[in-house]
Amino acid sequence: MFRTRVNMSVDVYTAALERTEHVMDTFDRVVVMFSGGKDSTAVLNVALEVALSHPRFDRHLPLRCVHWDEKAIPYETEDYVRRTAQRDNVVMEWYCVPLKHRNACARRSPWWWPWAPEARDRWCRPLPPEALTTLPGFAIDPPSARLSAPDAAGLLAPPDHGNVAQLMGIRAQESLIRYRAVTRKSTDNYIMKSDTGTSNRNLFKAYPVYDWTTEDVWTAPARFGWDYNHAYDRLEMAGIPAGQQRCSPAFGEEPLEKLWSYASCFPDVWDKMIDRVPGVGAAARYARTELYAYRDRPDKPAGMTWPDFLLRYLAKYEPVDAAFIAARLQDEIRLHYRKTTHPITPTAKHPHTGVSWKYLLMLAMRGDFKNRKSPGADTDRDEHGRPPVDRWHRYINDLANVAAADQLAELACPHPVPSDVFDLLPEYAREVAV
Repeated sequence: MFRTRVNMSVDVYTAALERTEHVMDTFDRVVVMFSGGKDSTAVLNVALEVALSHPRFDRHLPLRCVHWDEKAIPYETEDYVRRTAQRDNVVMEWYCVPLKHRNACARRSPWWWPWAPEARDRWCRPLPPEALTTLPGFAIDPPSARLSAPDAAGLLAPPDHGNVAQLMGIRAQESLIRYRAVTRKSTDNYIMKSDTGTSNRNLFKAYPVYDWTTEDVWTAPARFGWDYNHAYDRLEMAGIPAGQQRCSPAFGEEPLEKLWSYASCFPDVWDKMIDRVPGVGAAARYARTELYAYRDRPDKPAGMTWPDFLLRYLAKYEPVDAAFIAARLQDEIRLHYRKTTHPITPTAKHPHTGVSWKYLLMLAMRGDFKNRKSPGADTDRDEHGRPPVDRWHRYINDLANVAAADQLAELACPHPVPSDVFDLLPEYAREVAV
């Protein structure tokens, strides 16, 4: 169950302070996960405001911050992290270890590892003097044993630290997955127990600024005089809207379409990025085309079923990765048919599940190895809690077009489809059916 948005009687800054106070009162230790981006900037400054506000929070000072240096980042980010690390009320743990990261630029090389010792001659930046190059429990070799940042999170909270809360700059506005994360509980909805494989069952994630908008994130530094990452100034000058500005490596599925901004805004790093990660050059040129399943999709050949069409793209991956994606696709299809017997249509999202073959094709082409994509049906409801009528119309018209072309079999629906597909419309959507 996902709860709807509720307006509060206080502003988001006051709410973030109250949430952080609760976290600092409740947990033995807190750590700010500091990327150097705009959202972690908000979390850091809110946390410092609270930690300095009352003697009972002195035990959290100097404030512990952890920075996972992702190497392929602007020098402005490094400079900002360094300025933050030099603050008297902060102790920065600056890790330069080969964490496992997604590479959506090339299907045959779906992962890359910043600061990998075997690629030292191709590092995008020199090793910072503050760098910590080891972390107890983190395996450097073989590469297959290296953990991702979420999986390594538990290594930052050994049992003798007690219950640890990681303050993270995650906002619901950023994605439906993040929105869902903070609507599962009615109380303390911004605190989640971490399920990382390295956790000692004492680790929690806290999202104190989850309800902030992009405008809030940038209003706060202007109003309170906070320092910030000046890489955003370059992105602003390049004409990239504030809501789309990213300073993290742009190799994953979601940020891939902004890969070009590195070549334009951060050429000193871009020159090294091209040599470091397979497929970067091609992705920079074609990330916003159907080759990478952005906006357009390839046309399915006539007479071929949709599952067979998806299998064409799975064959382009290494067997292990193809099996992972196939399992994800099967889960999506299985969940759809648990909720309804209606067929999945080519382009229109089903009103109850949000699934379409277009969405599944995107998963097959791009992979979504970090499970960040969602069909997105849960928040789309009318005032009665029902899928909106216009969504039913789009779905049924898509299905009617398939039926008119005598292509129902290509949908591979395991349930019979009525001869008149408009019979699938619920009563409330029939009166104004188009």
